Amino acid sequence: MPLIILALGIIALFVLIVGVRLNSYLSLVLVCLGVGIAEGMPIMKVVGSIENGVGGTLGHLALVISFGAMLGKLMADSGGAQRIAMTLIEKFGRKHIKWALCLTGFIVGIVLFYEVGFVLLIPLVFTVAAAAQVSLLEVGLPMVAALSVTHGFLPPHPGPTALSVLLHADIGLTLIYGIIIAVPTVLVAGPWFYNTIKDLKPKMPEGLYSSKQFSDEEMPGFAISVFTALVPVFLMAAASITKLTMPKDDPLAVFFDFVGNADMALLIAVFIGIFTFGLNRGKSMKEVMDVIQESVLAIAMILLVVGGGGAFKQILIDSGVSQYIVHLMEGVNMSPLLLGWLIASILRIAVGSATVAGLTAGGIMAPVVAATGTSPELMVLACGAGSLNAGPPNDPGFWMFKEFFNLSVKETLRSWSIMETIIACMGLIGVLIIDMFIH
Repeated sequence: MPLIILALGIIALFVLIVGVRLNSYLSLVLVCLGVGIAEGMPIMKVVGSIENGVGGTLGHLALVISFGAMLGKLMADSGGAQRIAMTLIEKFGRKHIKWALCLTGFIVGIVLFYEVGFVLLIPLVFTVAAAAQVSLLEVGLPMVAALSVTHGFLPPHPGPTALSVLLHADIGLTLIYGIIIAVPTVLVAGPWFYNTIKDLKPKMPEGLYSSKQFSDEEMPGFAISVFTALVPVFLMAAASITKLTMPKDDPLAVFFDFVGNADMALLIAVFIGIFTFGLNRGKSMKEVMDVIQESVLAIAMILLVVGGGGAFKQILIDSGVSQYIVHLMEGVNMSPLLLGWLIASILRIAVGSATVAGLTAGGIMAPVVAATGTSPELMVLACGAGSLNAGPPNDPGFWMFKEFFNLSVKETLRSWSIMETIIACMGLIGVLIIDMFIH
């Protein structure tokens, strides 16, 4: 019954948004109320769960998305994004520009949370698409695919790192296996998959893209533009390295742990951007602050919709749907790697959060790994791949992709959800192939 209620809830969500054309945020809240009550939760607990879901999701993401939007708007309005775009187009050529964005997403995604990398690179996607006169998805989808793959497969990204610790896997070996699987997965799920959805041509979202064409003298230099955009990457990479190589109480490790936190790294980058993209370009403080204000106004509804996705995820966790699925899977006889992937996949579809799905599946499979002698490194990757499966609408990432790329729900299912399914399946295939060679 819990799974039937979940299925009916997702159908109701599509009907409200696509059929009734109700606002996505209001639709999510209504469905959360309906599913929570139908699952037998007390009415006030349903309300509390929605509040916790919105608050828990936006507690971190509100800072990340708002700081990222500020930095992106500063970069776009100063001509910094155009400078980077023109240089990439010049080096790679218009025909191969998607490969440039794919590579950029892969490098940035290794050390950044998916959401951080997304908001950091999205202004660059808009500018490159406009300058190269190509579809928004042609350059955006390869970038997002690369970010998603690194989120699921590659330490020192927090998800795979946490799974490695949980399953006592060697982080270095996990990274090697992860890269072997990640490279072909990104190529298939990004540039190749785009060829099947060429008919989707979303318009640039208003308020998030500067259509002004800057002269060469008006734009900041390429080096300073790239440096400012990548400050968060440098800080988070330094934090990851010091975490792996230094004691926790070492003063340097403590310092980088603080400045390499996603919120702090982006805040520092915003203040550097205020100088490099604003004050240093001859703008007054008032002009720069006007840009900051415009950037936040443009993402207000996006934040609410993402928070609504977080509420849906929380309802499914608090109502016990995830535990119900865990009990269903007990005693199933199959390959431990396939079972880990399957449990993570089902949890992903049920609760939305890739991190929750991956870590819950890892916790379930930990004793199985110890008992069967399965490679813990491959189990990390199997659970990580499964945790990305389907890209369901109870995942806040679904709504981020939809809103930033200006897509309908149906178009998001055709693009984002299928891309995530390809990544999950390619990951499983890669894990099973490597397992054949090491056993």
